[in-house]
Amino acid sequence: MTARQDLEQLVVRFTEAFNRDDLEEVLALMSPDAIYDEFDGRRRVGKRAIREAFEPQFRGDFGRIRFDIEDLLVDDPARQALVRWRCTIEKSGRRRSWRGLDVLRVRDGLVTEKHTYAKAERLRLEEMG
Repeated sequence: MTARQDLEQLVVRFTEAFNRDDLEEVLALMSPDAIYDEFDGRRRVGKRAIREAFEPQFRGDFGRIRFDIEDLLVDDPARQALVRWRCTIEKSGRRRSWRGLDVLRVRDGLVTEKHTYAKAERLRLEEMG
């Protein structure tokens, strides 16, 4: 397997861990000093702070959240990837979605930075038909 394929697989595995609501695996795939820049501009540094940011999502506070990868671009020499996704939330019989992307940086097989950008205005969500 090539380094590029390793990077692609890491990004897919990372995204799939979110879709399984597996916070422990998400954190296992991140470096101890990882940075998470949220779509709203908040920045979390370190696994403890990142765990606190993700716990409500993984607990289901917002409903069932899933990310469908639409595009995956990797820059193997730079050890970074851009993953464009559609996020879908299902809660109380309603289904909503929006698009966004993550810029991920990787070192030694772990995500060191996750920069999230969302195509939503104060999380204005599209109704899905």
